[in-house]
Amino acid sequence: MHLEIVSPEATLFSGDVTSVTVPGVNGEFQVLDNHAPIVSLLQQGNVKIGGEVKIDEEYASKFIKSTEGKTALPISSGTMEMRDNKVIVLVD
Repeated sequence: MHLEIVSPEATLFSGDVTSVTVPGVNGEFQVLDNHAPIVSLLQQGNVKIGGEVKIDEEYASKFIKSTEGKTALPISSGTMEMRDNKVIVLVD
């Protein structure tokens, strides 16, 4: 599936991934390939990205390695949408 992480300043990541785990307001959840369409508000936590992740050097300092070995982006809040095998995460 394709993932885009967008902040008010820039598109922080755009690429194909195997999974995305987000901090939903009702708890953390994961989306995989061909997940049903969903829209969710996000709370403070980490957006965790599974798969071969290549972060643009300009934004690499914003990302960390999670305890599961995934690439993660700490966020304060946001929104995510999964539709047609594409995930868009808007972050603050």
